Amino acid sequence: MQKKIIGLLSLFLVPTFASARGFDPSGGAFGDLLANILIFANNVLIPFIIGIGFLAFVWGMFKFFILGGADEEKKEQGKSLMIHATIGFVLIIVFFGVVNLLTESTGLSGDTIRNIPRVVVP
Repeated sequence: MQKKIIGLLSLFLVPTFASARGFDPSGGAFGDLLANILIFANNVLIPFIIGIGFLAFVWGMFKFFILGGADEEKKEQGKSLMIHATIGFVLIIVFFGVVNLLTESTGLSGDTIRNIPRVVVP
């Protein structure tokens, strides 16, 4: 009988003891790391990849229209490069959407990166 009472009492007291420290909805250090990775991907990585894709597309246009004036092989190379760059744009936009979906659904969206050491100049 005593074991049942202790079991029932612990059933009600364990959640109280477990949450005694408090709940941190930001995720702590792991949440900061994940937020920093997502912010880096949104603000730096994806625009950089889009820029490279744009340059590849422009280079394909240059090869198709200017260098490939009479040369069918260069026209085909330029056309192939433009098609691959267009497919790359679509994939980049899909990746951008997935990153934004993760950022917004987990509540990690923000404009600042936390826990970066700062240099104080006297």
